[in-house]
Amino acid sequence: MIRLTWVQPEDLVGHELRQAEEEGKDATSVRTRWLTAGGHLAPTRAGASPTPPSPHLRAFAEKLLAELSQLPVLWAGVPQGGTGGHNTTNRPAPENKAPRQAVSGRGGVGERNALRHRLHTAWLGRAAGCLLGKPVEKLPLTGIRSLAKATGNWPLTTWFTAKGLPPELAAAHPWNKRSAKTSLAENINGMPEDDDLNYPLLNLRLLQRHGRDFTTADVARLWLDELPAARTFTAERIAYRNLLNGIEPPHTATHQNPFREWIGALIRADVHGWTNPGAPAAAADSAYRDACLTHTANGVYGAMFAAATIAEAAAGTGDVHHCLRTGLTVVPEDSRLSRAVHHGIQLAHSTTDFDQVVDDLHATYGHHHWVHVIPNAALLAAALTHADGDFSGSITRAVSGGWDTDSNGATAGSIAGLLAGHPDALPDRWTSPLHNRLASSVPGFDDAGFDALADLTTELAQETQETPLP
Repeated sequence: MIRLTWVQPEDLVGHELRQAEEEGKDATSVRTRWLTAGGHLAPTRAGASPTPPSPHLRAFAEKLLAELSQLPVLWAGVPQGGTGGHNTTNRPAPENKAPRQAVSGRGGVGERNALRHRLHTAWLGRAAGCLLGKPVEKLPLTGIRSLAKATGNWPLTTWFTAKGLPPELAAAHPWNKRSAKTSLAENINGMPEDDDLNYPLLNLRLLQRHGRDFTTADVARLWLDELPAARTFTAERIAYRNLLNGIEPPHTATHQNPFREWIGALIRADVHGWTNPGAPAAAADSAYRDACLTHTANGVYGAMFAAATIAEAAAGTGDVHHCLRTGLTVVPEDSRLSRAVHHGIQLAHSTTDFDQVVDDLHATYGHHHWVHVIPNAALLAAALTHADGDFSGSITRAVSGGWDTDSNGATAGSIAGLLAGHPDALPDRWTSPLHNRLASSVPGFDDAGFDALADLTTELAQETQETPLP
């Protein structure tokens, strides 16, 4: 029997119980009834439980999901404290959207070329960081450290390899089965397909079709036209299913979607930042409209934070610490996302040993699922801060910290690539294996070159900057 990941009701109940706790809902009764009936808690790392339930248990899961959606949020509208968190999603205030800042990259040929170099480097950086993290995605932190140490690659400085790895260790911590054949050092031959690269491609198509004033409904229609359903995961897969069932945005983000505060919206944020250089609030607003298809609250804030940080880095005028501070200005200060990012930055500033930074983050946020946005955003900010924006240091720290390794490596690579400013500034060991080639199932982009993608992104950035804000 096919065990479809991320959508089966008997698996969603466990995830929704965890999300309900995050939102301050009292789901004790539902949890007790579910476990008494023979249900299970959420799968720890996989997207589906291994065995199918009885028809009765699946029907009961559907009933409980409906009940959980109706539970009151205990701290809705109340200033946060302790374990609290925003449960409504605040859009950037209109007065924060204009005027746009004049930035390097607009106005003259030299400035446009400088922007294109930064965007080219960001594309390469996103791919390299993602590829570095792919073989260890889903592995626990202990497994990542053991595999790297056994091959003389700790602290992490280059690609993972299976060469020289003791068989017993390989058996104890198996590589990601989908990625090992394309992302270990001995196997890399171009950038393989990954959702962390598919979404930036989709957002280029979004801007081509609809311009900077696209709506969330435009994003939904584009996905149905261009994105294969099997290439979606977690919140994106639930939203896709909801669209096919006739549910429209923004309800696609909330109907039986326990992944609404996970990392999916953050990994879609790059193009919103890349095409709004020096305009972080505009980038955050663009990311907001995209994210609301699939996410709420901190899930959306993660996308806004990333987009604003990237937009500031794309301007070419500030260091990584300035860019991260700018990213934090677009999200509520008392949100769990903001507090986690501040925590990651503070740890990185005060702790010399990055392994200790990671251990402290895992001690604080390890109760979250490994794909949740809060621990991953904290780790991302810590990695960039601790590396002082250095490219190699940023992607290796982001991946060595565990959790969503390929996504964190990708976003760290994008930001650090912008700061590096030129493809020639990236070490050859990260760029040569990419062969200027990207695989994708997004129509029209398979086998695209990163130089061509930089040209298109620069063109869209110029169009966005030349369009006056309302």
